[in-house]
Amino acid sequence: GRGRPAVPTIHQIVAAARLRLYDAGIPPAEADIDARLLIEHLLDWDAARYFAHGDAPASDDLVRRFAACVDRRVQREPVAYIIGTREFWGLPFEVSPAVLIPRPETELIVQAALDLWPSREEVLRIADVCTGSGCLAVALALERPRSTVVATDISPEALDIAKRNLTRHGVAHRVRLAHADLLTGVEDTFDLMVANPPYVPDGDRQQLQPEVVHFEPHVALFAAGDGLSVIRPLLAQAVDRLRPGGILIFEFGYDQGNSVDGLVAATPGLALEEIVCDLQGIPRTAVVRRVR
Repeated sequence: GRGRPAVPTIHQIVAAARLRLYDAGIPPAEADIDARLLIEHLLDWDAARYFAHGDAPASDDLVRRFAACVDRRVQREPVAYIIGTREFWGLPFEVSPAVLIPRPETELIVQAALDLWPSREEVLRIADVCTGSGCLAVALALERPRSTVVATDISPEALDIAKRNLTRHGVAHRVRLAHADLLTGVEDTFDLMVANPPYVPDGDRQQLQPEVVHFEPHVALFAAGDGLSVIRPLLAQAVDRLRPGGILIFEFGYDQGNSVDGLVAATPGLALEEIVCDLQGIPRTAVVRRVR
């Protein structure tokens, strides 16, 4: 008799999925991680358990649900939206297409802030502008537990996600969410302002990965004209909202370093302290001081 076909193992269905993702044009290193993240999500396993127990048989139900996830990834939907979470600063954040997926390079903002205020006992008033998922607000609130944060976003849908992330990480009592364009209508003054504003020039849409341009929220990505249309008012508000000696730390685009330098120099009351490069050596993060 022919018998039943052999049941595939978990490792085997992941290997087949990796090949599908390669064929869809996803770079091999990314495809390898994506296939594993999708199966770990469906099984509710961590990496260690996957590597130890991946030779277990894959149930028909798992095969079917995994194939549906891989189909979505083949269409270039970001893995973070398929599984609904992304890690930032070692912490899990809920994400949806209402918010930008947190990027590793944005952790440079957190690190720069901690370097400026090295003690966990610091009592800071912090503003997180364009908060999105709330990742910066949460990371800073946890690292400097005596501080308070106001986190703003122009998108009510983003604020809903941020609120869930504040609750998930136990900082909702110290972070106030505000629906606002930057800090417009927010009356407080701050020791620290952080922002990952939209900075991709409108004209650069065609150069972005399909994952970004087709799935991530355009309001969080694109800025009119040269890509600095949000950074200009951000700098103007920093003059008003930072206490003397206060700091603004923000992310900008890969070729905007010279422009940012010029904009800060042209803003009375602000001085550029530092431009921090990412791991690829690309200027990425500006540290700006409010001078007396």
